[in-house]
Amino acid sequence: MDLPRPDSDLPALSRPGPLLGGRRFAIAARRLVTCDPSRASTGDPLGVIEDAALIVRGGAVEAVGRRHEILHPGAGIEVAFEAAGVVTPGLVDCHTHAPWVGSRDAEYAVRMAGGDYEAIAAAGGGILASMRAVRAATAGELAAALRARLLRMAALGVTAVEAKSGYGLDEASERKQLEAIAEAGKDARLPRVVPTYLALHALPPEAGGGRAAYAGLVARSWLPAIAAAGLARYVDAYIDRSAFSVDEARPVLERARALGLGVRAHVGQFADVGGAALAAELGAASVDHLEEVAPEGIAALARAGVAAALLPVASFTLRQAPPPVAALRAAGVSLLVGSDANPGTAPTESLPLALALAVRLYGLTVAEAILGATREAARSLGLGDVCGAVRPGLRADLAIWDLPHENAIVQPWGTPRALAVLRDGEVVAAHG
Repeated sequence: MDLPRPDSDLPALSRPGPLLGGRRFAIAARRLVTCDPSRASTGDPLGVIEDAALIVRGGAVEAVGRRHEILHPGAGIEVAFEAAGVVTPGLVDCHTHAPWVGSRDAEYAVRMAGGDYEAIAAAGGGILASMRAVRAATAGELAAALRARLLRMAALGVTAVEAKSGYGLDEASERKQLEAIAEAGKDARLPRVVPTYLALHALPPEAGGGRAAYAGLVARSWLPAIAAAGLARYVDAYIDRSAFSVDEARPVLERARALGLGVRAHVGQFADVGGAALAAELGAASVDHLEEVAPEGIAALARAGVAAALLPVASFTLRQAPPPVAALRAAGVSLLVGSDANPGTAPTESLPLALALAVRLYGLTVAEAILGATREAARSLGLGDVCGAVRPGLRADLAIWDLPHENAIVQPWGTPRALAVLRDGEVVAAHG
């Protein structure tokens, strides 16, 4: 069967194809990248199967193997997709600030002309500019912006997205962002959405400079209410030189753990102020950025099994040196790659662009980059038993690429190269 053509009522390159109705069907591929550890080896860390096929039943992967094993004579299985190129698990974006509105293009132009990010923020730009836009937006406007953004991400091969609040900076506006995420999470035609309450991102003007008092209010009042409403799976804090200290972040993240929520943290984007050690102590799912992290912090992350989410679009924008990737790798820290999609330091929606920069600027291998945006990213988001690999029992979240090899996925195409993207065995984006 030809790849499905899009419906007419959604934007180009993000239109779902015809529903497959949960029926049993097969996908044949010249090259299938499984990301299944049981198929991996030193020479083939991605567990690739040449001339492969897989069977989907009820939205899940039923069988995977060589084409002649799966589509043997008499199998009687409809081949819904015949892929001349490569098929991979759907990409998983482990770090985004996706529910934003407004534009910070003027600020971006200033930064490209040499303006300093921290100085821009101190003058009322940066996160505070996005705060004003989010507070002024209606819930419907936020939800519509997020839905459109997720559709564009799906067109780029993405089937799961972590989405943070953090631009409201008061309880009502943070809840408004989280409610937009919850609304998107109900729509099976969009990528899966994992909600994160970015409880400590910046200090709002009404806090009067009192960081500790603001963090205390978040921990005592806002966080328990958000947890009780079921609006977050993780809680995040920005721990850095011009953000929040370890002492200010600790009560918020400890309260999150006590409420049964997972912990993530922005750490060491500009300076190492001890965030890695705190994240390790609390068993965080990931620490993100890490342009600045000491060997002791890396060792603590490795001992605690905390993943490192690398965000190369932001460091590219900010002209920063890469994180100590070789040291993280040598310590055995799991490496993730995220888009960091946000209106300021990473104004992108493209996880493939982040993968290209991770390979070019950070020195990741192609396999490390792909695993960091599939299996390892899914694991860090609590989705390891749902998606991130192609193996029996997982959901059929897949990307069918108009590319001959997985190496080509990390080339900086600047355009969608996914022919079809499936979530739960249904087409959520198609091109052709």
